[in-house]
Amino acid sequence: MAEIKAGAGHQTVITTFEVTPGSCEDVLDLLRAAYAEVIRKREGFIAAGLHVNDAQTRICTYSQWTERGDYQAMLRSDEMRERNRVINEMAKGFEPVMYDVVEDY
Repeated sequence: MAEIKAGAGHQTVITTFEVTPGSCEDVLDLLRAAYAEVIRKREGFIAAGLHVNDAQTRICTYSQWTERGDYQAMLRSDEMRERNRVINEMAKGFEPVMYDVVEDY
């Protein structure tokens, strides 16, 4: 389960995908498969969530990792590189950004 708490020491990654209403479900299916089959099994993975806006033009993933290097190793794996190529072809673009929780309420 995700823990949003300042000082927890986790690496948080928020990735936004720009999609179309016609491609949203297809990209979600690819992301669901990636999390179920690969990502959640990687060392350092803590938790993740998938979010979609009402217009189905944006997908946001929120994931937590023990360390930054664990996330980077997952991205560099051959399997995720291939999956990300396919996702990139279906989405207008996506951008993962690493964050530290600095405050929680």
